[in-house]
Amino acid sequence: MRRKERYAFVLDYYRQRMPHVSTELKFGSVFQLLVATLLSAQCTDKRINSVTPELFRHYPDANSMAMAEPEEIYEYVKSVSYPHSKSKHLVEMARMLVSDFHGEVPQEMSDLVKLPGVGRKTANVIQAVGFGRSAIAVDTHVYRVSHRLGLVPTTANTPAKVEMTLRKNISEDDRADAHHWLLLHGRYICQSRQPHCEQCPFDFFCPKNLEHSKL
Repeated sequence: MRRKERYAFVLDYYRQRMPHVSTELKFGSVFQLLVATLLSAQCTDKRINSVTPELFRHYPDANSMAMAEPEEIYEYVKSVSYPHSKSKHLVEMARMLVSDFHGEVPQEMSDLVKLPGVGRKTANVIQAVGFGRSAIAVDTHVYRVSHRLGLVPTTANTPAKVEMTLRKNISEDDRADAHHWLLLHGRYICQSRQPHCEQCPFDFFCPKNLEHSKL
């Protein structure tokens, strides 16, 4: 099956079965989405959802978090991965939002990636989920699934290259949803160590490109 046909099959499959999809992170504002997404790096959404309610109860917005110290934030997020660095990033990020953006999360990629702890993946999530923009974030699941299903060439060996390839092949209307479709496929079926190929609707054309599916 040619690459164009792979895209058509995968996208058509999920358009029919999962037309309305979003992040599994729980949040009440774009700022809270940003905090949750930053915390979710190398950590499960389930874990993040268990700690953010209390965190957001005390620090619901950028202004309140900007007044905190990293040590205070740490007490609420100490069960997530890399809690010390994430606590520091959260406080620095909130302070920059207050000082540079009037306490509001900016929409532009160039502004988002200036925020401490925010890379292109996180910025794409904010654009797609928070602002409804045509963006596709490449996390470890999307990276892995894109290679395993042959949606990207082996030369797309960085998240940025995978993102650019996906953007070229996925329409603007589908990009935000496609991120979640590929992510959920990687999270629950095409898992890193033990992919559930018997449950995969794409197994019949999967090139089993496992050597290019790290993480």
